[in-house]
Amino acid sequence: MSQPYRSSPPRLLTTTALILVVGLAGGCSAVDRLKNIGEQPKLSAIENPTTQPGYKPVQMPMPTPQPAVYNPNSLWRNGSRAFFKDQRAQQVGDILTVTVNITDTAQFANETQLNRTGSINEDINNFFGKPKVLGTAIPGTPLNADGSTTNDGKGSINRQETLQTRVAAVVTQVLPNGNLVVEGKQEIRVNVEMRELIVAGVVRPEDIQSDNTIDSTKIAQARIAYGGKGQLTDLQQPRYGQQVFDVLLPF
Repeated sequence: MSQPYRSSPPRLLTTTALILVVGLAGGCSAVDRLKNIGEQPKLSAIENPTTQPGYKPVQMPMPTPQPAVYNPNSLWRNGSRAFFKDQRAQQVGDILTVTVNITDTAQFANETQLNRTGSINEDINNFFGKPKVLGTAIPGTPLNADGSTTNDGKGSINRQETLQTRVAAVVTQVLPNGNLVVEGKQEIRVNVEMRELIVAGVVRPEDIQSDNTIDSTKIAQARIAYGGKGQLTDLQQPRYGQQVFDVLLPF
C-alpha cells in the first residue's frame, strides 16, 4: 500500500527555528534601541585587536636585514634613524605620502560629413560589327548602375574632473637605477558604502620632498583609482541582465 504524503518534520522544524532566531535578533535590536532613547551612544571598550574574530597579521615587503656596524670611538651606528639622517623613503618597506591633485578638463567637438555619388553606364551597339549574337539582338544598355552614400557624424565631449586627497604609500621595490616602486591603498567605510583609493607607480628619490611627500604628477606609470562599492554604487549601475543585453544586442 502506498503511504499518504506527509510534510518533512525536520524541514518544518528548521524553518520554524530560523524564523524564531530572526525574530529574536530583531527583537533584541529593538529592545536595545528603546533602552538607549535619550542617551548618547556608548563607546566600546578598548580591546586587544589581535584577539578579535577574523584578525590576520599584516605582511608587508621588508628590506633585507643588515648587521649593525659601529664605528670606533663613536656612539652612532650606520643605518640608524638618527637626527641628522634624511628621513625620506629610500628602501623597501618605507612609507611616503602621495598628494593626489588631479584637475582634468577636456572639451572636444568633432563633425564628419561624407557624400559620395557614383554612376556607371555601358552601351553596346554591336559585337564585332554584328547586331546579333547567336540570333539574339544585343541590348543597347547591358549595364546601368547608380550608387549614393551619405554619412553625417557628430560627437562632443565636455568633461571636468577634480580629485584632491592624500594617501600613504609603501615602497615595494627598489629598481636597479635607484627609482622606487610605491603602492598605497586606502579604504573608508561610511554606513554601507565603501570608498577605495589606490595609488601606484614609480618615483625618483630626488622628487620626494623634505617632508617625505610627493605629488602625483611626478609618479611615472601612475595608476590612480578612486571608486566605491556598496548599496549606492549598486543602484547607480545597470542590472547584470541589462549589461548582458547591451553587449549582445546589435541594435
